[in-house]
Amino acid sequence: MSDTADPKITIYSTSWCAFCHTEAQWLDHLGIPYVKKDIEEDEAAYKELMAKSGGAYSGVPVTDVAGDLILGFDRPKLLDAIKTHDLAPTAA
Repeated sequence: MSDTADPKITIYSTSWCAFCHTEAQWLDHLGIPYVKKDIEEDEAAYKELMAKSGGAYSGVPVTDVAGDLILGFDRPKLLDAIKTHDLAPTAA
């Protein structure tokens, strides 16, 4: 899902990463917008991740939630960051 002009969540992923796909489906289910970037297919995305992580890449997914980097599909940490940055969708 990337239907917002300026999503505050970026998932750095690879095409073969099952956890990356599961995290994207989970965010879709919650209705939370994000951008997904494949670090193997997109050199700029890889360089962006390296700059954000200080070169300390150790696997995917790495999720940037408004500046907070979260390694792995860690639902509690992701939910906490989403709440902290007030990124949860508002109920209609």
